[in-house]
Amino acid sequence: MTDTSRMRSEIGEQATALNATLDALLPRVAEVGVLGRETRQVLFIARGSSDNAAVYGSYLVQTHAGRLATLASPSIATTYKKKIDLSGVLAVAISQSGRTEEIVETLDWAAGCGARTVAVTNGEGSPLAEAAQLALVTRAGDEIAVPATKTYTTQLAALAVLGIGLGAEVDIADLRRAPEEVDRLIAATEAADALPEIVEELASVPGAVVSGRGIAYGTALEFAIKLKEACYLHAMGLSYADLLHGPIAVVDDDTPAILVAADSGPTLPGTVALAERVTAAGAKAYGIGGGRMLAEASTRALPGPDLPEWVAPLALIVPGQLITERLARRLGIDPDMPRGLGKVTQTDQ
Repeated sequence: MTDTSRMRSEIGEQATALNATLDALLPRVAEVGVLGRETRQVLFIARGSSDNAAVYGSYLVQTHAGRLATLASPSIATTYKKKIDLSGVLAVAISQSGRTEEIVETLDWAAGCGARTVAVTNGEGSPLAEAAQLALVTRAGDEIAVPATKTYTTQLAALAVLGIGLGAEVDIADLRRAPEEVDRLIAATEAADALPEIVEELASVPGAVVSGRGIAYGTALEFAIKLKEACYLHAMGLSYADLLHGPIAVVDDDTPAILVAADSGPTLPGTVALAERVTAAGAKAYGIGGGRMLAEASTRALPGPDLPEWVAPLALIVPGQLITERLARRLGIDPDMPRGLGKVTQTDQ
């Protein structure tokens, strides 16, 4: 294996991609607002990493814009072919390529059921962008490595813009700081002594639990999917509330817990308490973000972004991306081309 990868290069391109995306999409906040005035709630349509981005969007819309949001079950449209009254719904379809047929079909179905429609995609002129009333096209550029990095974080940026358009009471200046925090966090993570230690320890275990809650929950899910697809690790992404309802029994010497949190926010104390519980049981807890509190409660820790909770996920995933890329190479796996995967995944219709 080489000592670098296309995935690592694309991790380093995220700040540029985020700046370009924000430059393109922030001027469109008013357009989102126009559609938003015609709706009451939000339905997110996505798969894979885009679904993890949708989890972030759902929490953001509910906690900061005061609207009910939920994730769609595309099979209702594509397999069961059932009509549902979606009047008053803003359907937001998320796809990196904009070419996943199931997602395009589900957005068309939502429109036919009375929903207003938005697409979030990196595929300008794609079928998904063409199908939506409003297309928020990210500016990630070409992404060659199969694991999504810059296409994922630019999706989060687009969803932050969506939230602002729907009335989220946030400081846009914090969103504008996210790209520089990504660059700072890449440097800080790669300089941390804990990075090679965590990678080496994960290389010797068959699986891990990745946990967060609330606005950080999507980050936990995304980190888990990265470990599965690029490192073939049996990684389970869970809310820490769900983890405490039974699955915590799997955390042991061979199954460490990776805990993600913003440096502030109402879910931080619970994340710290979980780290303390894991280490007290003799298992390893790796903290990502969470400031000094989570670092002190964890076996090993990596820094998170200096951003408020609502926008922290745009950078909080960075340490997970870097761990994934290094762990894959440590295991002799090409992180750019995991087995059995391609850039566009089609599911049955």
